[in-house]
Amino acid sequence: MKGNAKVIAKLNGLLAEELTAISQYIVHAEMCSNWGYKKLHEVSEKRAISEMKHAESLIGRILFLEGRPTVSKLNKFAIGADVTAQHKNDWAFENGAVKSYNVGIKIATDAGDNGTRELLNSILKDEEAHIDVLEMELDQIKQMGIQNYLTEQMG
Repeated sequence: MKGNAKVIAKLNGLLAEELTAISQYIVHAEMCSNWGYKKLHEVSEKRAISEMKHAESLIGRILFLEGRPTVSKLNKFAIGADVTAQHKNDWAFENGAVKSYNVGIKIATDAGDNGTRELLNSILKDEEAHIDVLEMELDQIKQMGIQNYLTEQMG
């Protein structure tokens, strides 16, 4: 099915964001593993896997619309030097993703592409859930202090 050029371009832009997120979250996961924070490693790794599934869905949709997925482009990402910075950087990345998905939903809606709109809406809900978890983690740091928080993450 021949897709709308604006929709395909936006899907490729979202794909670049997802591929970038995977890189950032995997690096953060491995840093946490290296520091002995097993629970944080698992959470970051799980978030990266979620982003991989998003990327796979976007690639599938681009191909369905007879577009060409661009998998060689990464956006700028921010590696946190410590756990708090990682959470803040990941929150900022997810917040940007929510905004981008909302724009993508509008583009798909305006183009009358309800299949793409539904896909993007589904991914948007996942991104919002990622924000919720990151906000919870940042609240815990604020409430219990970084040392107590990190002690809890060693498990």
